[in-house]
Amino acid sequence: MGDDTAVRYTNTVLYDDDFNKIVGDVLLHQDGTWSESKGDEDVAEEIDGSQRVLTRSLQNWHTHLAMQLNARDFSDGYPLHRWLNEAIFPTEARITPEYVRVGASAAAAEMIRTGSTFAADMYFFPSVTGEVLIDAGLRGLIGGPVSDAALPSHDDAESALAELDQLLAQNKDEDLVQYAIATHSVYLCSQETLQRASDLAQRRNGRLHIHVSETRQEVADCKEANGLYPVEYLDSLDFMQPGTIFAHASWVKKNEIRIMADQNVTAVHCPSSNMKLACGGTLSFPPYRDAGVDVRIGTDGAASSGNGLNLLHEARLASLVQRHDHWDSTLLPAQEIFKMATKGSQDWVAWDLDDIRMRPLGRSNNRHLANLIYNGGECLDVWVNGRALRKNGVTLSLDEKNIIAELDDAVESYYEGVE
Repeated sequence: MGDDTAVRYTNTVLYDDDFNKIVGDVLLHQDGTWSESKGDEDVAEEIDGSQRVLTRSLQNWHTHLAMQLNARDFSDGYPLHRWLNEAIFPTEARITPEYVRVGASAAAAEMIRTGSTFAADMYFFPSVTGEVLIDAGLRGLIGGPVSDAALPSHDDAESALAELDQLLAQNKDEDLVQYAIATHSVYLCSQETLQRASDLAQRRNGRLHIHVSETRQEVADCKEANGLYPVEYLDSLDFMQPGTIFAHASWVKKNEIRIMADQNVTAVHCPSSNMKLACGGTLSFPPYRDAGVDVRIGTDGAASSGNGLNLLHEARLASLVQRHDHWDSTLLPAQEIFKMATKGSQDWVAWDLDDIRMRPLGRSNNRHLANLIYNGGECLDVWVNGRALRKNGVTLSLDEKNIIAELDDAVESYYEGVE
């Protein structure tokens, strides 16, 4: 009897989708569901779970994965527009598919090591990043960038949209990796480009991903140019399609938040990036919550965030900055922020309880989530679609040592001649 593709964890702790705590023997099934084990089922594998806690995996809703190549201090201390125009854009002008492969591979390895199984990405040569995530066994919503500025991968927005049309046509519901349309922003995309991207998303049933209201300057410039604030402007163009992703969404008015709710937008809280680049504000959670907007967490690119893709670190800061900004220590306690960080996950992660950061467990053995969020933890196992991407603290689906060597070699040539 039983499911010979399932994995049994014995004497373990599991938190289900409603954050009920289950203690004992459990089965993780290939389709992402779980059940309690009677101990007599035929299973593919049995694992001692006595020093493990099982949770859904983390989900990273705004990334530029291949920017692992940029995760160094060559631009540390720059304000946003100087960072973009003097550091990032000139360097990215030399990006190639091979550089993207190396950077995305390093990102995939870091995601697995830190318990993330999904990324909503925005970067050049999206098919390359898609292939990397597929090989790694990860999930992704891979957005190809669209901009009226020159792109390393395309001569113009029309060419970028033509490639995305072909990629979106390949999307299948059962695929772990899907493709999306990553219009950069209202300041790098013309009205015509934004409308064409939205039309493509509607025609191909694809998702849109865009930076929105990240800085006060962006908001002021949009208001001066169009007489509307960014979210109002996008709404006036009928830009939003169901599931559109707004990254940052920091400098917005309450009526714009209501627009996001009406249009089923997913807003992504990226506190590390906003704070590192001194944007002066981050997404303000209470009005989003009150309006019923779907809010997720994202790290942004490694060059602009905390130099990495550890979503536990991002979740911690996402909670703390809301309490700080609103003078409210009740905002986003551990269970709520963990729910936001794992929402929609179909996958499982086993965290190491034999880790000083996870102790003490509390008198009632109830401090697992608080310890993970506020102190971090070691990811031992990662399961996606019944496949072990990581087991006993070792990544199986990627060769970390080889990726590290490739990354070091690539960075040497990528930054040749850069101060």
